[in-house]
Amino acid sequence: MINDLDLKYLRRCVELAKTALDKGDEPFGSVLVSADGDVLFEDHNHVAGGDHTQHPEFTLARWAANHMTPEERSKATVYTSGEHCPMCAAAHGWVGLGRIVYASSSEQLVQWLSEMEVAPSRVRSLPIQDIVRDITVDGPVPELAEQIRQLHHQLYSGRH
Repeated sequence: MINDLDLKYLRRCVELAKTALDKGDEPFGSVLVSADGDVLFEDHNHVAGGDHTQHPEFTLARWAANHMTPEERSKATVYTSGEHCPMCAAAHGWVGLGRIVYASSSEQLVQWLSEMEVAPSRVRSLPIQDIVRDITVDGPVPELAEQIRQLHHQLYSGRH
């Protein structure tokens, strides 16, 4: 269930996605929040340089592995503008992070890119639960998903 606090962190993810787009990158942003509600780390996409592993969810997983105990990680929540790709979902699972909340789903992104006639990714789009067992996942959030759709439209129509 998405609550008002979740929406606050998801809105920050949308802001980070916009920051990525403004910097010439793909619009994705993520926030790592402790069990106490403290923002521990946040990032946005850095793939424009050619390294397509520079996703914010992957960076958050690495940060968590280096700065949090396993128990802290299991109680933390990752908020993200878009549902984790398989690489990021696996990193999330390996590191043992807790709940994931996303504004827009991978299924939505695939549909939007298809409508914009953008070639599909070489990496298949899979739901997080197909990658990581026993994980709580919430999303998408329709009003925020629409904002994410607009950011992707700006990216692929060259209007950013």
